[in-house]
Amino acid sequence: MPGMWVSLLKELQETDMPRVFVGIGSNIDRERSVRAGAESLRRHYCDVQFSSVYESEAVGFEGDAFYNLVAAFDTDDSIEQVVACLAHIEDLNGRVRSGERFTARTLDLDLLLYGHEIIATENYHVPRDEILRYAFVLWPLAEMVPDDIHPEIGERYSVLWEKFDKRNQLLRPILFKW
Repeated sequence: MPGMWVSLLKELQETDMPRVFVGIGSNIDRERSVRAGAESLRRHYCDVQFSSVYESEAVGFEGDAFYNLVAAFDTDDSIEQVVACLAHIEDLNGRVRSGERFTARTLDLDLLLYGHEIIATENYHVPRDEILRYAFVLWPLAEMVPDDIHPEIGERYSVLWEKFDKRNQLLRPILFKW
């Protein structure tokens, strides 16, 4: 009988879907863009959860302030399917893909985490390095899953946020009307 429970536990662990975290940002028609991105994620994935919405200054260029937040959901889609879905949602919402990396945008959806995977390809790197560099990514992530562990660093997100140098990145939570 104990062997049956071990086998069942292994089977359950193997069928667990990865928890995916996506950074959402917009500084063009921010409220509409964030709402549209959230609705598109809800249509593609079940039980999407969202952090609070934060306002941050543009980073790397002069521009309007961004609205940023993090979405989380479980999926059995492959990482490639998730990345393709995020790009499709961006495109549907008027995302312009110019040669400039730092520019204004209607909707930016960045794959931050795919379960506890550590993967680097030409098209994506998870966990995304912006988690450790930008307050507008780390704070909402630490809000959602404070006790989860960063797969590469091995520290809880709440601890990473506590240690984060907040002096150079202005960020404030806003009351967002969904």
